[in-house]
Amino acid sequence: MNKEKRTQIFTRLRDANPNPTTELNYSTPFELLVAVILSAQATDVGVNKATDKLYPVANTPEAILALGVDGLKEYIKTIGLFNAKAENVIKTCQLLIEKHNSIVPDNRNDLEALPGVGRKTANVVLNTAFNQPTMAVDTHIFRVSNRTGIAPGKDVLEVEKRLVRLVPKEFLMDAHHWLILHGRYVCKARKPQCGSCIIEDLCEYKQKTS
Repeated sequence: MNKEKRTQIFTRLRDANPNPTTELNYSTPFELLVAVILSAQATDVGVNKATDKLYPVANTPEAILALGVDGLKEYIKTIGLFNAKAENVIKTCQLLIEKHNSIVPDNRNDLEALPGVGRKTANVVLNTAFNQPTMAVDTHIFRVSNRTGIAPGKDVLEVEKRLVRLVPKEFLMDAHHWLILHGRYVCKARKPQCGSCIIEDLCEYKQKTS
C-alpha cells in the first residue's frame, strides 16, 4: 500500500469521525490509567459499568488505596481477571503516591514501571491523556492493519512501529482511535462488513464479503 492510499483512508475515517476518543469513561489521567488496566481482556462497556460505580466513591490513588484489595474487588468483580487486576491497581496506587506525588507520569518508562501497565496501556495513556502520537495496538488494530494492508506485521510491536512510520503525520494523533473503532464496528474479526465500509475500495483485503 502506498502513501497516497493511506492518506485517502485516513481522510475518510477523519471525515466520518473528526474527534475520535476512547470509549472508556474517565475524567482524569488517573481514572483513564485505572480503566485501561482494567480493560485488558475485557470490554470497554464492562469496564465502564464497574468504574461508573467505583469512581464516585474512589477516583484518586489515595482513595482507591484506602479501599484495599478486597474493597476494590467488590467494585470490579464483574470484570475478567479481577483478582489480579485489583492487586495491580492497588500496587500502582502505592507507587504513584510514593514516587510520583499521586500524579500519573507522562513518559513511557515510568508508566511501564507501574504494575499492570504494559506497552499498549502506556501508549493509550500517553496518547489519550497527554496528546502524544503513540499507537496502542490491540487485537482490532492488529487485524485492521494486516487485513487492509495499511501496516502489515507479524506481531503487535512490528505493526505499532510500522504504523508510526507509515501513517501520515497529520493523522497520527488520532489514528489508533479510528482503527480501533473501525475494527470494533466494521472490520470485525469473523465477518467484516465490507459492503458498508467507507474504505472498501482502498482496502487490499482479498477475501472481501459482499
